[in-house]
Parts: sequence; structure tokens; C-alpha cells
Amino acid sequence: MSLGRSSLVVSLPKHWIQLNGLKRGDVVSLAVQRDRSLVIFPSVERKGEFREVTLYVEPNEGETSIVRRIIGCYLNGYFGIRIISKGIFSIPQRKAIRNIVRMLYMRILESDAKSMFIQTLIDESKASLDLSINRMFLISHSMCVDALNALKNQDAKLAKAVYSLDDDVDHFSFFILRLLRNASQDSVIANEFGIDALDCMDYQTFIYRIEHAADYSSNIAKHVILLNESRQKIPDDVLSLMFDEGTEAVALYAKAVKAFFSKDVVASNDVIESQRKIERIDQEVASKAFIGKQKNALTVCAICSIRDDIKKIADCAADIAEIVINRAYKIGAT
Repeated sequence: MSLGRSSLVVSLPKHWIQLNGLKRGDVVSLAVQRDRSLVIFPSVERKGEFREVTLYVEPNEGETSIVRRIIGCYLNGYFGIRIISKGIFSIPQRKAIRNIVRMLYMRILESDAKSMFIQTLIDESKASLDLSINRMFLISHSMCVDALNALKNQDAKLAKAVYSLDDDVDHFSFFILRLLRNASQDSVIANEFGIDALDCMDYQTFIYRIEHAADYSSNIAKHVILLNESRQKIPDDVLSLMFDEGTEAVALYAKAVKAFFSKDVVASNDVIESQRKIERIDQEVASKAFIGKQKNALTVCAICSIRDDIKKIADCAADIAEIVINRAYKIGAT
């Protein structure tokens, strides 16, 4: 409605005012969305609601099922999770709960034979989406580089260090996915991150690819450890080619992530086109690895698996590059 000749007034619904506990004289804030719509919320700094959920556990319920349900509650933004057993927690159930609590950076505040109450420790109001993603990528990238060096030098000690970092990447993955799910349901949070609902989908795919790259490097490290324990070795000529292939794949991965943050379409196209070089090297690896005298079965399996992991890291890079290109032509993109 209009007020005077030049002013406009926005009337707020009574139910919304009561829902937010507002009274005459309270300040409300407006946020302009990317689609030029306005979002109205009670104050500039809005404290998140403490949401709690209760999970009931059957006495014979598997540990994996319990862990999945805890992760589901965490990803959906619950700050407190009360876990109640319909009997008494078994030792494996209690151990599984404690392990996932540690991975999610939560804390057990209450615990007895039949129940636990866990709560998140992180202040999400101070979280930076891009900073969290960058930290996750740095760990993932270092795992890729170190896994290749462990492969080249048959360094089982370095391989074990790589393998141990996978949980750190998973932690960041869970935390960032939690932020994105909250942002997809709350336009105020999305606006604070500078993203919209479509961005949430793209970021989620982006996070999965970073996590997958870490998983593939962890798998490479695992095979290095197995080869070392069995005193088997990949032939030097094959090993050299696999290292070159891996180096190319990891370089593409780093280039794709950089392109995501800089919105570089040209670099993204280069990443996708460069996959052909990975394929050529891989064919050469295959020809040298399987032509000639019969190799040890464990060595052959390791070569096949590592080749596949290297190609998948390159695939992660291509997937990230495609996200960059798709986002560049999103309606309303600048």
C-alpha cells in the first residue's frame, strides 16, 4: 500500500508476527535475492533454533543402520540427537555410535546403558561455505599427490598416512552437506552464503566429487600397502607410466577446482578436453602391463584397480568442470 505520495508500506501477516514473537517497534530486515525477490526476517543476526530429535534403537539393530540414521539427523540440521535403546546397547552398537560422533565433531553429553544424548560442537553461524570447501579440497588434493608419490616410491609408510586422512575429508563432507541442506530450506542462510537453491545442487555435486577423489587416492594407498606386505612390486616401466597418468589426472583435478571458484569456463573446457591424454597414457599402461610374461595375480589386480582409480580422479575433474560451465549459463548468472 502507499503512504503519502512517494512512500510504499509493506504489511506483515499477523500470524507471521506472532510466530516470530515480534511487537511494535521491533526491527525486521530485508534481503534481496538473486531473482530480485525480497526475504523478510526478524533481525540481521538470527540465532539458529536448537532442534533435537530422538532415535529409538532395537536391541539387535545393526551398527551400520544406527550410524546411517545419526548421519541423516546430522545432515538435516539437528543440534541434539537423543538415542534410546529398547533394550541395552551392545558393545558394537556403543562403539559405532562413539566413532560416528567423533567423525561428526559432536559430543556425548549424557550416557547410560540404555540412552545417549549427543550434541554438535560447531558454531555454524560463523561457518564459511567456500573456506570449508577449500580446506576439504586441500586435504583431498594432498592425499592424491601423496598417494602417487607412495606408489612411485613403493612407500608403505606414506601410503598409510594417506589412508588415515580419509576420515578428515569425510568430516568436512558431512559438515558442508549439512550447511547446504540448511541453506536449501532457509533462504536467509542461502543469502548469507550468496547462493540459491540451484547453487545448492551444484555445490552438493561438487562436494561429492572432492570426496570421491579422496576415496580414490585412499584406494591407491591401500594397494601400495598390500603390495608392500606381500613383497610384490609393479614393474618399473609400468610404474613410471602410471605415475605420469596419475600426475596428469591430479593436475586436472586441481585445475577444475580452481576453475569452479574463479568461474573459468575456458579452463573448464580445457580440463574436459585434456581427458584424452589420460586415456592415451592408460592404454599404454595396459599394453605394457599385460603383454609379456605372466604377472603375479595380486600385482595384476593392483595395477587394474590403481588404473581405474586414476581415471576416476580425472572423471571427477571433468564433472567439476561441467558444473562450472553449466553454472556460467544459469539464468541470472553474471
